[in-house]
Amino acid sequence: MRIGNIDDLNNSNQSDGLISLLQPENQQELTKLEKLKNWWHYRKWYVIIGVILFAAACSLIGNALGLFTKSPDLQIAYVGKAALPQDTVSALEQIFTSLAGDYNEDGEIIVQVNQYVGDSQTANAEIAYYQYASEITLMADISEGESYFFLMDDPQNFQREYQVLALPDGSCPSQADYSATDKVILWADCTLLSGTEAGSYTETIAGQTITGNNQDILADLYLARRCFYSDKVADNMDECSALWDLLYKSQTKAAP
Repeated sequence: MRIGNIDDLNNSNQSDGLISLLQPENQQELTKLEKLKNWWHYRKWYVIIGVILFAAACSLIGNALGLFTKSPDLQIAYVGKAALPQDTVSALEQIFTSLAGDYNEDGEIIVQVNQYVGDSQTANAEIAYYQYASEITLMADISEGESYFFLMDDPQNFQREYQVLALPDGSCPSQADYSATDKVILWADCTLLSGTEAGSYTETIAGQTITGNNQDILADLYLARRCFYSDKVADNMDECSALWDLLYKSQTKAAP
């Protein structure tokens, strides 16, 4: 009886020999460290790109929410017909930084100036649009209690429009009181403000470079503090109030 074909047996032996040559004699299982190195070798760029994208997303969200920026110790709202030069804004912030303190105890004294520019007499539609946007932002500032100090070129008109300038004791005026009298300090009459070295400014208007002294721009402006009709008040209000009292007492003339 024929059991099998001798050629089939030879072919089978050759296949087994080839497989044995391809396979390592002593195949060892990889250690955890070796598996980790192997995994990292093939996937490291996916991980690196993923980390970069995650960090970028966190940075954008954090900056948008103000999580990575320090809060100002006090804020000043400038309301005028023309914007202050950036050099003047920097000088204004520096002057108040020298007078204020680290009210929120974050290791740094930060003064922030918010500019709200508008001229109701303008006939330019595009300018009027931006001024309307500025007015909306100003109203939000007042509503949220962001700025404690207000610096203005026309305090009488501002008080008629918003009626938020405080009386000398910090209280709110009566409903019939739309006057700025006794509620403002003329910059030039306040020795703590006008007597400080403020440097010069440079700006370009219509292609022409203009320079001047920052104190000359600030001299005709009026400083006031705001009152609060609700429980929503400015940050560090007690410290800001003490600073206002100091400025008010340093006047060389009676407030208008």
